[in-house]
Amino acid sequence: MTVNRQIQLASRPQGEPSADNFKLVDTTLPALAEGQVLVRNHYLSLDPYMRGRMNDGKSYAQPQPLNEVMIGGTVGEVVESKNANFKPGDKVVGMGGWQEYQLVDASQRGVLQKVDTTHIPLSAYLGAVGMPGVTGWYGLVKIINPKAGETVVVSAASGAVGGAVGQLAKVRGARAVGIAGGADKCRYVVEELGFDACIDYKEHKDVKSLSAALKAACPNGIDGYFENVGGMILDAVMLRANAFSRIAMCGMISGYNGEPIPMTAPQLILVNRMKVEGFIVSEHMEVWPEALKELGTLVATGKLKYRESVADGIAAAPEAFLGLLKGKNFGKQLVKLI
Repeated sequence: MTVNRQIQLASRPQGEPSADNFKLVDTTLPALAEGQVLVRNHYLSLDPYMRGRMNDGKSYAQPQPLNEVMIGGTVGEVVESKNANFKPGDKVVGMGGWQEYQLVDASQRGVLQKVDTTHIPLSAYLGAVGMPGVTGWYGLVKIINPKAGETVVVSAASGAVGGAVGQLAKVRGARAVGIAGGADKCRYVVEELGFDACIDYKEHKDVKSLSAALKAACPNGIDGYFENVGGMILDAVMLRANAFSRIAMCGMISGYNGEPIPMTAPQLILVNRMKVEGFIVSEHMEVWPEALKELGTLVATGKLKYRESVADGIAAAPEAFLGLLKGKNFGKQLVKLI
């Protein structure tokens, strides 16, 4: 019998989550039934959306059940198959969760996708050529839709989603300005990812200061904003936004622990005739093939850069996740399982 180690949600957080909300459990895997595939997960993905799933409140997705394996994206290798569409050695991406193995009924459409690792590293299918990359692509292309010469601002710019947004904006001839926390992250955003500028929000204690920095970095104002954070950063961007600007609302990490997120000048939405649109990338599966084709080509040809923070072993997942929520990661946060 194969032992499968997994992280389960033990309790719902009251405010800020802690390691005590998780537990490491050993389970044994049953023998394969017809149609099933056993996958050894190589990497699991840690993403901010998981914080919302830990709560029991109403949201766009069902809450993470207690005493069950944490939900999440994985990439790995088929080790055993009783399904004609998969054979041992196939590299696959799926929603295997925080565990070393996943046993799935692969006859269900879309549960496992085979991926080609000839020119794209396996781990990239959880980042730049996966859900984060497609999230960035959708918000930029379908909501902001920048024209050449326009200015696009991205918060959490050094992360997996934000980094893709800025580089995709540059491909389309737009000016890309990032907002990130710390000098090292800002240097990376400009020097490695190719953004035109990056503002360190940690250097600005209030909206007025951050707005002045945005004015200097965006002399022609802001035409598009990709929102990952909310709070003071959103307020500062609103003050510099142009008429007919577009905001893609992707995440509001400043309120993930239940804090209120007031907006100081919502009248600017009217004054500037702004479009503000929230989106969940899994509700737009029709665009994934187009997005993944562009992202995969850019990564394979070295034109889309990304960075990964990698924690080692399944037991490290909770602390790595808590660090992600505090911005301790640099780029895409993964856990290496093999």
